[in-house]
Amino acid sequence: MELSASTKLDAIDILLLDALQQDSSLSNQALAERAHISPPTCLRRVKRLVEDGLIERQIAILSADRLAPLIGHGLQAIVEITLERQGEEAQAAFEQRVVQDSAVQQCYRVSPGPDFVLIVQTRDMPDYLALTQRLFTSDANVRNVKSYFSTKRGKFGARIPLPSSP
Repeated sequence: MELSASTKLDAIDILLLDALQQDSSLSNQALAERAHISPPTCLRRVKRLVEDGLIERQIAILSADRLAPLIGHGLQAIVEITLERQGEEAQAAFEQRVVQDSAVQQCYRVSPGPDFVLIVQTRDMPDYLALTQRLFTSDANVRNVKSYFSTKRGKFGARIPLPSSP
């Protein structure tokens, strides 16, 4: 989705975006109070930010450490992928294929070095091996795969730094 030419951000939009990045579970009333605007104005502005694609979605970040005793730790890996052919068409085809897999949590095209860095989450090592087979081994264009397995998550964030005022 591309922004329309009329899309502009003011200080209130920035404040709303920043508050929602920190806690997307805020009620409309609480969000309006933080921005010093009325609840109907707040609702209208947030709706516009969503419609403009500035807010992609709202999610809950789960505590892996607290869930581990209940469902197991799972296996998280940071995976570097180097393709044989790096043209736009080859990169787009690879990216399209991997982002559809639910085990792929994040996908980045990077430079220099490997072509892609993926963050993947699987139940266990057999599940990870199945992922490597379906996404990497079966792709003739994948030249190299280098995996790093996470032993502890020290920090997780997704916050985009915003200006104090546009």
